[in-house]
Amino acid sequence: MALEHDSDVPAWWAALGLPGLIDLHTHFLPERMERRVWHHFRHGGPLMGDGWKITYEWPVADRVARLRELGVRTFTALPYAHRPGMAADLNAWTLDFARRTPGCLPSATFYPEPGVLDYVREALDAGARIFKLHLQVGGFDPGVPELDPVWAELAERGLPIVVHASSVPVPGGYVGVEPIERVLRRHPASRVVIAHLGMPEYGDFLALAERYPRVVLDTTMTFTDFAELGMPFPAALRPALLELGLAGKVVLGSDFPTIPHPYAHQLQALDRLDLGDAWLRAVCWHNGAAMI
Repeated sequence: MALEHDSDVPAWWAALGLPGLIDLHTHFLPERMERRVWHHFRHGGPLMGDGWKITYEWPVADRVARLRELGVRTFTALPYAHRPGMAADLNAWTLDFARRTPGCLPSATFYPEPGVLDYVREALDAGARIFKLHLQVGGFDPGVPELDPVWAELAERGLPIVVHASSVPVPGGYVGVEPIERVLRRHPASRVVIAHLGMPEYGDFLALAERYPRVVLDTTMTFTDFAELGMPFPAALRPALLELGLAGKVVLGSDFPTIPHPYAHQLQALDRLDLGDAWLRAVCWHNGAAMI
């Protein structure tokens, strides 16, 4: 089925026999922070490379409405902190946003700083169901001692933590497999979700998901024309990707709204892999539903 426009999306997932989509990598942030993030994406910079035109640089109500029109039944806010003193306030905003926005999975973050376990527990008490870390933007080692009790708490609760752990769009921070695997060696039950399938270190991160039973990968921006131009997914890894998806270890992510293409193109990119309808059903709904 053609996926040329967003209006094609509901018929696509309906043809797969799905009730909609679960997207575990979308962003909603406080307005001032969102404007700064969009500025970086539009104009590029040391953490962005050349940047790109944002397809959905719209008012928040219009963005939520578009997700609903697409049939995205569950989505996230996914805040991330880049310095001390930010995370608790971000959590307060995103958790309130989820309360006001049906379909938004209550999202939170953390940063290595005094009091981190206290505000993580406050977020959990307020209903947080998913966390986000951006090791490139945050520039911190996820294995520092002050985060150890946080990892332990989240592993015990089985909550997913979406981690930008790879060197996309440019290297920087504590990226690559080794920093996050140091955490997993101590907390092997952590439900880490590797953003972007670990792009461009695909092989390393697929192997990580094979080694740790609760490590999952999300599809965010992978296989799109934009990603394939500079960071193509190796054809030799497709059998592993198929196996991981059918085993519940690949979930749908998009990076909506800060993407250089229509939402439909992310789904088109997955569809044209020709990994089969069962794989698409698992990735676009069943794996995410089982995890949350």
